[in-house]
Amino acid sequence: MLLYFRLARRLATGFFVLTLVALMPGWAQSPDGSASGANKPAGSDGAPPVLPAPNPPDAANPVQPEKQDKRVFGVFPNYRTTDGNVPFQPITSKQKLLIGLKDSFDWPVYPVAGAFALLYQLENQNPSFGQGMKGYARRYGTALADQVIGNMMTESFMPSLLHQDPRYFRIGKRRGGVAYRAAYAASRIFVSRTDSGSQQFNASEWLGNGAAVAISNAYYPDTRTVGNNVERLGIACATDAFSQEMKEFWPDVKHFLFHRHEPDTQPLLSTQSESHQVTH
Repeated sequence: MLLYFRLARRLATGFFVLTLVALMPGWAQSPDGSASGANKPAGSDGAPPVLPAPNPPDAANPVQPEKQDKRVFGVFPNYRTTDGNVPFQPITSKQKLLIGLKDSFDWPVYPVAGAFALLYQLENQNPSFGQGMKGYARRYGTALADQVIGNMMTESFMPSLLHQDPRYFRIGKRRGGVAYRAAYAASRIFVSRTDSGSQQFNASEWLGNGAAVAISNAYYPDTRTVGNNVERLGIACATDAFSQEMKEFWPDVKHFLFHRHEPDTQPLLSTQSESHQVTH
């Protein structure tokens, strides 16, 4: 019971930090629907295409894939979301690696790590880190390591090893109401697509986060008990579920706030290949 309350409290405070980061004026998306910062033309970063996925509602009249924003709330990396209403096409191990790298080293990762480090400082987690700038620096480094290792394990290494697809296949309003979509998004931490397009248990999520938690014992000297490890694993997987809820509903929230459907002018790892196929 104590572990349950600790997990719930940690999740609540963590999501509060994420919400504050997303809504800070300097980072939030502008009313014209574009994210802050300069835009780059499609394909200018040399990124390989990540094509859309699963099965269309009507194979005889396939829908056109929706473009997805590169960031949720103009902040959180969103490079692995794709349209779940178009025919599935697999991605390569190189593309899985690129998804993990983009999610791990995009600029919002650094202030988010700083926000979590501040939370951990206030709670005095891992007391051996101390307080002051030295303690905060250690907490910042470990919070950043948690994000990078977790992303790479769940989005790149484990999916490549287990032949699973790390993308989130957004279903949108075409496939159901709010409750159905919310349940679908949350369930994706348990269900994954394989490289062949079938569905199976999302071992990449749980083994990847489990490996990240095991590695974190090397730099968390005060929290190496079984209970601490189970707590960190639960927080990591629950955070991923929350992230998928944001991915699923962000276009709806964006339209409600800004009355726009258009995504950022810089695409995900997406439309370059589609345009190439049309012209050839």
